[in-house]
Amino acid sequence: MQTFLFICFGQLISLVGSGLTSFALGVWVYQTTGSVTQFALISLFIHLPNIIISPVVGAIVDRWDRRWAMILSDSVAGIGTLAIWMLLFFDRLEIWHIYVAVGFNSIFNAFQWPAYSATISLLVPKQHLPRANGAVQISRATAKILSPALAGVLVAVIHLEGILIIDFTTFLVALAIMLMVRFPQPEKTNKKSAQWRDLSRDLSQEIVSGWNYITFRPGLRGLLTFFTVVYFTMGILEVLFWPLMLNFSSSQELGMVLSIGGFGWLLGSITMSAWGGPRRKISGIYFFVPFQGLLLCLGVFNSSVTLAGLAVFGFLFAYPIVISCNQTIWQTKVPTDLQGRVFALQQAMEKSASILAYILTGPIVDHIFEPLLLSDGLLAGTIGRAIGTGPGRGSAFFLILMGLINILATFIAYQNRQIRRVEVMVRDPIMSESNSTESISDKTLCESGSKD
Repeated sequence: MQTFLFICFGQLISLVGSGLTSFALGVWVYQTTGSVTQFALISLFIHLPNIIISPVVGAIVDRWDRRWAMILSDSVAGIGTLAIWMLLFFDRLEIWHIYVAVGFNSIFNAFQWPAYSATISLLVPKQHLPRANGAVQISRATAKILSPALAGVLVAVIHLEGILIIDFTTFLVALAIMLMVRFPQPEKTNKKSAQWRDLSRDLSQEIVSGWNYITFRPGLRGLLTFFTVVYFTMGILEVLFWPLMLNFSSSQELGMVLSIGGFGWLLGSITMSAWGGPRRKISGIYFFVPFQGLLLCLGVFNSSVTLAGLAVFGFLFAYPIVISCNQTIWQTKVPTDLQGRVFALQQAMEKSASILAYILTGPIVDHIFEPLLLSDGLLAGTIGRAIGTGPGRGSAFFLILMGLINILATFIAYQNRQIRRVEVMVRDPIMSESNSTESISDKTLCESGSKD
């Protein structure tokens, strides 16, 4: 457990630095271009390469030392930060440079979450997994609080160049911690030859085995589908919230609202870490996802920094509880030597939904929703009477629709017995038995799926 907490601290330091850079780059791009589409493209390049490579990465993580997978991911992130700083220092930085840098980083960042999440299962006893996942969310929440608050001030004092230097320094700290620690690897029950000529075939089989593990378990498959919808709506929120806020607030006020949200995230994470969540983790998901949907509708209802801050606080309070409950279900239902590839596929599906949101949101909002709610727009006399008209109100209306979709998706998922009883109908893996790739044949999986 001490090793896990040490790693968690190192990742916190790195997250703060990355958060500073993300905030500063996001503000720089939007204020330079004034385009939601250009802003959304950053998110697209952050996630698209990650999704493409994730299935292969998952199989590699299950074969490789997971500590070195995390070190590789952190190192490439540091190199990307240094490259952007050099371009900026020599006055050569352009928008497309940022796209290339974050895209390259995205490829190697695909190693980070499957390795980190699968490592938690090895370092932490099963009964403490919800609290460990809560601790992970605490580190992310702390970064969420510190990063925008600091960046909002630092960007005006030391500018983007100084923020990039701070980010690179935090990378060095995180790297040093990862080089110091050691943690166990899952027992390899697959005795196949690891010769290079067999590698491609073996990787293909292992990727398929991870996919089969999900698809032949209706509860996990349904849970993944539900969270794909949730991540789609979150992707739209991620794209629109900053531009929406900047239409009626300053970058300092935006930083303050994001920091308030970070406090909500931190409080939710502490609550989850201390509480451990409900006995049935799916119940926590069913309660807090529609709660987030309701807050999303209320938070953008009018152009109020105060209302937005309160809504973001509540939304992000619920976020770590939802994520921890979901991840605990997966960690307890997937064998440790399959977790790398299963978590990578899980991540790929969820991020694919986010990518779709990033691709669609900019053009839809710029060309459809924003014109509808201008002062002379088609909906100005109807919807506009309730939520207002002018720049940003089309984005607000679109986000209200996404909040309603979250609520509807939860209602539909609750009607599905396989999802509602996933913790009962999908058996925990028996770790003393063989969990090899070969043992998870299609026949076995079909039988397991029918019994589940």
